[in-house]
Amino acid sequence: MSFENLGLSQPVLQALALKEYSTSTPIQEQAIPILLKGKDLLGIAQTGTGKTAAFMLPSIDRLIASAKRPQRGACRMLVLAPTRELASQIAESARAYGRFSHISVATVFGGTSINKNRQDLSRGVDVLVATPGRLLDLVEQRWLDLRQVEILVLDEADQMLDLGFIHDLKKIVRFLPEKRQSLFFSATMPKAIRDLADKFLTNPEQVAVTPVASTVERVEQYVTFVNQAEKPALLTMMLRVGFGAKGSMDRVLIFSRTKHGADRIVKQLAQTGIPANAIHGNKSQPQRERALADFKDGKVKILIATDIAARGIDVSGVSHVINFDLPNVSEQYVHRIGRTARAGAAGVAVAYCAEDERPYLKGIERLTKQVLTPVPLPEGFNAEAARIKAARASSPIQIVERPEREDRHSRGRPSKRFSARPARPQGENRSGGRRRYASR
Repeated sequence: MSFENLGLSQPVLQALALKEYSTSTPIQEQAIPILLKGKDLLGIAQTGTGKTAAFMLPSIDRLIASAKRPQRGACRMLVLAPTRELASQIAESARAYGRFSHISVATVFGGTSINKNRQDLSRGVDVLVATPGRLLDLVEQRWLDLRQVEILVLDEADQMLDLGFIHDLKKIVRFLPEKRQSLFFSATMPKAIRDLADKFLTNPEQVAVTPVASTVERVEQYVTFVNQAEKPALLTMMLRVGFGAKGSMDRVLIFSRTKHGADRIVKQLAQTGIPANAIHGNKSQPQRERALADFKDGKVKILIATDIAARGIDVSGVSHVINFDLPNVSEQYVHRIGRTARAGAAGVAVAYCAEDERPYLKGIERLTKQVLTPVPLPEGFNAEAARIKAARASSPIQIVERPEREDRHSRGRPSKRFSARPARPQGENRSGGRRRYASR
C-alpha cells in the first residue's frame, strides 16, 4: 500500500519521498491507521520489518497536530530502547522522518557525556530516545521531567527483559502521566512480556506481522560440526576461501557468546593477517560507534559481536552471518541471522556446532521447524588447522589489557579495553590510566 493512502501528513510524505520510500510494509499498514487515532498498540514484530517507521511516522503527525512546544527539561515523546546502537538508529530515523516537520530529537544513553544530555534536555525536546539506565539517572537527578510525555514507545521489550531492565521499566512507569498514548513492540510474546504490557497499555489494539520467532526465508542456513578448539582454524579458512554459491564473503557478521570470546576471535584473526573489529558491552561508546561505522562503510568487512548487535542494527549488505558460538537461547539465533537477507537481498548463515552445543542446535531446529543443512569440514582442514596453530604460536601478537577512565555516571562492573598489538619486551613500562565502568 502507498504511504499516501495511510493518512499521513504532507511533511511526513515529503520526508519519505526524499528517502525514496513509496510502499509500506505489513506492520506499517496495520499500525499507522491505529496510531493516528491515538490508540494504544501491542505489536509483535521482528526487527527488519519496518517497525521504526510504523511507530515514528504517525507519532510525528500527532506531535504536529497537537501544536504544543516542549517545556524546558521535558519531552513530548519518549522511546525506550535496550541498547545504545538501537537508540542511535531510532533517533537517526526520527530526524529523517521529521525533517520537514521541524521537530527536535535527542538521545540519552550510557557511555556519553551526561552534561551534554543535560544541555540537550534543558531546552526541551519533542522526541527523546533513551536507554533505561541513563534515563533514570537524569530523572532522579531532576534534570528530566516525564510528566509531559504524550507518546511512550517501548521497543524490543523482550530484549529489555533479557538484559535485566524490568525493574528500571517499572520505576519509569511511575514517573509517566496516566493519560498518554503507549506503544509496545516485541519480537516474542511470552507471559512475562504480556504482564509487562499490561502495566504500560490501556485497551490496546494488537498487530502481528510474522509468526513469533520465524526465520528469514531468504537466508540459506548451514551447520558444520567441529571441535571447539578447531573453530578458529575453520573460521580463518572460511574467510580466506569463501562460502556459499558465490563464494565471496562481502561483509561478515560473526557472533560470539561472550565479550572475551569476541576479543579473542579478533586477536586470532589478526595473527593470520585478517583485520576485524569487535563490538560488545565492555567497549566504550566511541569504540562501538567506530566499529559499526567502519563495518557499515566497508573499511573493515568483518565484525565480531555479542548478542548486543543481534537486534536493531540495520547494516545493509551483510552477506554472511557466522554463529561462531551457538546461542543458548534459541530465539537469539533468529535475531542473529536476521542481520542478513535484508531489504530483499539473499543471505547465508553458518553455524559452528561443537559437541556440547548439540542441545542448542536441537532447540534452534525445534523452534524454527527447520533442519540446518550440514556441511563437512573443508578438504585438507586438519593440515591447514595445524599450520595455522603453529603460525599463531610463533606470532608476537597478544591481547593487551588497557585500563580506561572511570565514568562516575555509569553503572555496572569494571571493564577493560582490549587490542591486538605486538608484545612489549619483558620489564618495559606500560602506560597507566584510570578505570572506566561499563554503562548500560
